[in-house]
Amino acid sequence: MINRGSEVSVKRQAELLDVSRASAYYRPRPISAQDLKLMRRIDELHLEAPFYGSRKIAAQLQREGHDIGRRHVRTLMRQMGIEALYRKPRTSIPARGAMIYPYLLDNLVIDRPNQVWSSDLTYLPMAHGFMYLMAILDVASRKVLAWRLSNTLTTHFCVEALEEAMRKYGRPEIFNTDQGSQFTSDDWITPLVYLRAYANGTEARESLKIYFRFYNARRLHENLNYSTPDEVYYGQLAASTPAAA
Repeated sequence: MINRGSEVSVKRQAELLDVSRASAYYRPRPISAQDLKLMRRIDELHLEAPFYGSRKIAAQLQREGHDIGRRHVRTLMRQMGIEALYRKPRTSIPARGAMIYPYLLDNLVIDRPNQVWSSDLTYLPMAHGFMYLMAILDVASRKVLAWRLSNTLTTHFCVEALEEAMRKYGRPEIFNTDQGSQFTSDDWITPLVYLRAYANGTEARESLKIYFRFYNARRLHENLNYSTPDEVYYGQLAASTPAAA
């Protein structure tokens, strides 16, 4: 290690240690107060949404009034040693002999709420075993309209979610269900479900209530120009509703 107070010159110490003399003179630049403030906020956002990468964190910081770009956020995240957590892509396999329904979304422009809904099913790891999570999504806005959790793979809890969604939001023009692959990839909720194992169904439901409130009201989506599902769903719904005479 270089000793700057030694009688041996820095140049000679560098030669003896076989290191670059330039590196011996290098002084790391102190982190500015502004960057420290940003790093604190980045840490808070990472704890709240650990699946956010530098792009979404930058977008959130910009919404909060910070003048910062993605490259700067990425640099600060590297300094902090944090990165987004996410599930690696995978596809599912349809049941053998299952009926294949016609796909109605080819070349369809989906640009308004309640035009197309979709549903997907995944599972949540528990301390002992797992539970099934089913959610119904408005495709245009990515808003989660209803969801249910069950410890058995039956149709009952799926029908309950569907009835709740239609009771609250009406009927969609098209209901699209996944017949073999993950739906909406990056904008779907599956990054959530493997971040932790819940102790029981009650804990899972309470945690999911908090998450879905965050997902609809605060989570930014790149495909929505970094808007939230609620902003898009209610904004487009208001724009498409004729004004009262």
